[in-house]
Amino acid sequence: MASIIIGSQWGDEGKGKLVDILSQQFDVVARCQGGANAGHTIVVDGKKIALHLIPSGILNEKASCILGNGMVIHLPTFFKEVQGLQDKGINYKGRLFVSDRAHLVFDLHQMIDAMKEAELSNGTSNDSIGTTKRGIGPCYSSKASRGGLRVCDLYSPEHFKKTFTRLVENKHKRFGSFEYDVEAELKRYQEFAEMLKPFVIDSVYYLNQAFKEGKKVLIEGAQSTMLDLDFGCYPYVTSSASSVGGACTGLGISPNKVVTQIGVVKAYTTKVGSGPFPTEQNDHVGDSLRKAGSEFGTTTGRPRRIGWLDAVVLRYTSMINDFTRLNLTKLDVLSDFEEIKIGVDYKYKGETIKSFPASLETLAQCEVVYESFPGWKCDLSHVTEYDQLPIQAKNYIKRIEELVGVPIVYIGVGVERKNLIERKELI
Repeated sequence: MASIIIGSQWGDEGKGKLVDILSQQFDVVARCQGGANAGHTIVVDGKKIALHLIPSGILNEKASCILGNGMVIHLPTFFKEVQGLQDKGINYKGRLFVSDRAHLVFDLHQMIDAMKEAELSNGTSNDSIGTTKRGIGPCYSSKASRGGLRVCDLYSPEHFKKTFTRLVENKHKRFGSFEYDVEAELKRYQEFAEMLKPFVIDSVYYLNQAFKEGKKVLIEGAQSTMLDLDFGCYPYVTSSASSVGGACTGLGISPNKVVTQIGVVKAYTTKVGSGPFPTEQNDHVGDSLRKAGSEFGTTTGRPRRIGWLDAVVLRYTSMINDFTRLNLTKLDVLSDFEEIKIGVDYKYKGETIKSFPASLETLAQCEVVYESFPGWKCDLSHVTEYDQLPIQAKNYIKRIEELVGVPIVYIGVGVERKNLIERKELI
């Protein structure tokens, strides 16, 4: 059976650390969607390892790792990450695989991504989405319009050349003249095809065979539910299904295979890109949290927007994903605050609304109802057991559980692997 780790906010919750730790208990770790727009940073023995495509479970040398069919893969980035693993002495050979059905992100897609953002930011109003410009949206667009290329197409040279040439021609029609050397790119991808061969598998068959053999599979979600193409703050979303449903379509497995849904919750809220952000703090609170939490994007380096924890968002994402347990991360970042707040409800035109609104115009007009809690004003990095936490921190955790209706099983109190409290009695 499978477990999935999903972000419950706007991304950057710290999913990679939990995947890294829990992967020790699994035989297979798989990513199901997204591309190099994800950024998971793991700290082991004081050393940072940043991954954008390869599952964080790669650090468990007993686990096989799969880039699933629902992903979009930029091969230069993939090979750069593979080289990084090799440089750090991490053995990946024979256990890192790429789905033959995954779509390919070309430099062309990245150029289009930048051009579209520039288009949207022109004029009196800046309507840009705030993408990572990694070509993810344009690649998924090519996929949806049936004009994309998959990993398996690398091994059909004539078909690859014809489809790729048509893809470039279509983009010229849409965006006008821009410099792009088609022949050089075709040659480069011929070389990539040979380099990629040892990694390519039929991932759908591989995973379903693993289930038949009784193997345990951990699914690593990228981005987060509030960035989901259907359920996020559209259009300020990613281009894939980053909630639990994406695991089925992005890996080719049936829904009944996923039996544990773990929601990762940062102890406060962060967001990158544009769009309404109800609990945002554009003041000394936000600045202090950003500094204490090192809130700068792994993929882009952009400073993240900061706000208090939003229970309306958590209830909404828990409803969608049916979380069975939660991982509360970065609790230690709140340690210097005298007062800590949770947004518990939204009011729209004086009335409390039942759930997270679809309309961004409505969302922008919502007033957040807060509850305040006393801070604990002490270092948590040495804490290894739940009972060692100060009562103020326990009360904060308990209130989150009450507001969301899901037990908090894992609590992060620092950046290292060792800085994770596990409440085994709740599992």
